Amino acid sequence: MPCTTSVKGQKGYTLIELTVVIVLIGLMFAFVVPRFRLDLLTDDLKGTVRGMIGRIKTLRNEAVHNQKTYVLHFDLESNLVWVDSTDMGEETRALAREKAFHLPNGIRVLDVWLKGRGKKMTGETAIVFNSKGYVQPSAIHLASDDDRIFTLALSPFTGKIKVYDEYVEFDDT
Repeated sequence: MPCTTSVKGQKGYTLIELTVVIVLIGLMFAFVVPRFRLDLLTDDLKGTVRGMIGRIKTLRNEAVHNQKTYVLHFDLESNLVWVDSTDMGEETRALAREKAFHLPNGIRVLDVWLKGRGKKMTGETAIVFNSKGYVQPSAIHLASDDDRIFTLALSPFTGKIKVYDEYVEFDDT
């Protein structure tokens, strides 16, 4: 409550009122921030989803900017993800695979769906980004050991990525 006594007609808040408000805000942050940090910053599945979205968007932009076809590879047994381009030599491609990103422990790619080719659940598969930014309609299903699943659905022309916090099936027709 504002102070009713005034110096030269000025009204304001007392030091006690300001202190109480600051203490209440501090308590609120003390309870909220650790939970927020735990949920958003340390969740490996959500972090992997965000990382995958970033890689896909960057890859599409690089394909258009450099006028090259890029390929996002998945080794579904080893949980490896890497990128190469069609103009690379065999040695450079092998080096790109050696430097592959390994998904965090407890996170795996369940499968990759490509329109017209169906769902790939084992071995290696790839999503191709052509020099015009086009990508075949596809979906990546990521899961964690605690049975949470995310689906990343790639839109062919717009570059948009829809994220679902469940397993979403796609029709091949």
